[in-house]
Amino acid sequence: MNAIKWAKLTLVFLITAWITGCSNTSGLPEATTRASLTTNIDNYNYLIGPGDSLSIFVWRNPDISGSFLVRPDGMITTSLVEDIPVSGKTPTALARDLEEELGKYIRDPIVTVSVSGFNGPFSEQVRVIGEASSPRAVNYSEDMTLLDLMIQVGGVTEYANGDGAKLIRVVDGVQRQYSVLLDTLIKEGDISANVDILPGDILIIPEAWF
Repeated sequence: MNAIKWAKLTLVFLITAWITGCSNTSGLPEATTRASLTTNIDNYNYLIGPGDSLSIFVWRNPDISGSFLVRPDGMITTSLVEDIPVSGKTPTALARDLEEELGKYIRDPIVTVSVSGFNGPFSEQVRVIGEASSPRAVNYSEDMTLLDLMIQVGGVTEYANGDGAKLIRVVDGVQRQYSVLLDTLIKEGDISANVDILPGDILIIPEAWF
């Protein structure tokens, strides 16, 4: 057995051992026009994360306005305030925090924050591992479904056991495992297999055993 095959088998074993320790649930509700009732998510708000590009506009103060890249430590530095923690905040919350900080230097600042180059904090990203065509972390978008996620990662490989895929989700502080039917959804076009995706979900697609 060559080293690559051995490494893949070891990875499958470790993943299987990990998901076995998760609390098991038979299935998820079908996808809806909003997050599933079991998720307790209403009115999703984007959270800023490392790598995001922020445009900060301070009314009547163009010299301290500008574009800022969020550092890996989740902070930015402006011309007046150093090391401002921004990761995990909404743009509106950050604008209010900046107004408070800048208020020490200028009178009644009015701040607007917009985001581009969305990455979001790692806790909000959806991870796809295993036999996806392009396994990676995907930025969560409001009302995202399993089908949306699979489009972003290019579907599954020819070696995938799509109907054996597992979705790992933290519910009320407990890590739970759900079965999802990727082959049924993608190859058979059965939309009833489509389910809602939430921030922080992990999709594991195993290799088929031929």
